[in-house]
Amino acid sequence: MLRALAVDDESPSLEELLFLLNADPRIGSAEGAGDATVALRRINRALESGPGGPEAIDVVFLDINMPGLDGLDLARLLTGFAKPPLVVFVTAHEDFAVQAFDLKAVDYVLKPVRKERLAEAVRRAAELIGTGSRIPVHEPDPDHIPVELGGVTRFVPVDDITHVEAQGDYARLHTDKGSHLVRIPLSTLEERWRSRGFVRIHRRHLVALRHIGELRLDAGTVSVLVGSEELQVSRRHARELRDLLMRRT
Repeated sequence: MLRALAVDDESPSLEELLFLLNADPRIGSAEGAGDATVALRRINRALESGPGGPEAIDVVFLDINMPGLDGLDLARLLTGFAKPPLVVFVTAHEDFAVQAFDLKAVDYVLKPVRKERLAEAVRRAAELIGTGSRIPVHEPDPDHIPVELGGVTRFVPVDDITHVEAQGDYARLHTDKGSHLVRIPLSTLEERWRSRGFVRIHRRHLVALRHIGELRLDAGTVSVLVGSEELQVSRRHARELRDLLMRRT
């Protein structure tokens, strides 16, 4: 059973989170901290006691927006520890997901916290603790890619993806209906989807050839129109892209 530490500077949010955690049968114990500094001292004490010690903590459920040392700061500090606890961010802010996953967060749960969504985060943490791994490994589905939307994992058809944008070690998938952030580097998707008609046009962009509406040349610069969005093509990729589009037509 997991030993959890919840960190939030707002007492009502902390109490609600602790209530939900204690109600989960996979949580053996859950305690709270009102700020990141207190949490850091508690984590240090846990690490000093050892992985099986009475003070041990397996997973930290961490708010981001806190005075002084914030949640991202605390997570960065934990990356320097030899055997840190897992981190699940629990926040009202959507804008920090990329930074959170860069810090190897297990999950990113948005407030207001739903019981089912938190249970999924606990499940992921329990799975990682059980395997001794930091990041779960899934067999790729060649026709779909799993994304999270509103706390539910959905499978987006690869054919619906118009282009992909690099965001650090992660990628944002764009479709006609919206976008999704996934924890997969652009280089991995480029290799995986090359045979499906995706081509690199820039260090930050991978585009599905079938979704290119126009190729534009203007004063020596090259761009493509994908839906209503115009994307720049780097010089090193321009010739290959033109050749591919010519063969396609």
